[in-house]
Amino acid sequence: MGQVLAQLIPVALAAALSTVPITAMIFILLSERRRATALPFLTGWVIGTAAGLTLVTLAAQALPGRPRRLASLIGTLEILTGSALILLGIFTLVRHRRAPSNQRPSWIEGIGSFGPLPALGIGLALNLRPKALLLFTAASLAITGADLSAEESLIAILVYTVFATSTVVAPTLVTVLLPDWMEPRLVAARDWISAHGASMTAVVMILIGIVVIVAGTNR
Repeated sequence: MGQVLAQLIPVALAAALSTVPITAMIFILLSERRRATALPFLTGWVIGTAAGLTLVTLAAQALPGRPRRLASLIGTLEILTGSALILLGIFTLVRHRRAPSNQRPSWIEGIGSFGPLPALGIGLALNLRPKALLLFTAASLAITGADLSAEESLIAILVYTVFATSTVVAPTLVTVLLPDWMEPRLVAARDWISAHGASMTAVVMILIGIVVIVAGTNR
C-alpha cells in the first residue's frame, strides 16, 4: 500500500496544481454570488474526481490476462500514459509562449454569474479534460498494478481525491469563513496564475509523465 501511495500522491498533486479548476474557483469566490455557486462547484469537482478515478480504476481492473502478462500490459499502458502527459506538457508550454499570458477561456470570466446547477455541472465536467483523464489513467494503473483489495483500492481513491481537490476545497472553505481576509490573497493568486500558471502546469505534467514512465518500466 505504501508503494502505491508513493506513486499515487505525486499524480494527485499534479491534479491539485491544475490551473483551470483553481482559476474557476477564484473567479467564483471573488464574485458577488459566491455563496450560491462556490459550494455547488466544489461539490461537483470533488464528486467528479472521486467518480472519475473510480470508473477508470474499474475499467483498468477489468483488463484481461494472467498476472505476469497483466503486469506487462499495465507497464506498457503506464509508459504510454506518461508519454502522453509529457507531450501534453510540452504542447501546453509551447501554446503558452505563443498566446498572451492573461488569456483565459471566456466561460471562466463569467462563471461567477452562473447559478448553482451550472456551477455544479462545470465542477463535474472539468474532470473530463484530457489532462484529468490522463491523470485518472495513471492513478488507476498504479492501483490496479498493486493488486489491492477492494477496501485498499477505496482508500487509495480517497487519498487521491483528498490531495487532488485540496487546492479547491481549502480556499473555498476558508473564504466562506473569512471572506475579507481571503479576498486580497485570491486576487494575488489569480494574477500569479495568469502570469505563470500555464508554465507551472506544463512542467508538472512533464515531471509526472517521467515518474509514470519510470513506474511502467519497473513492472
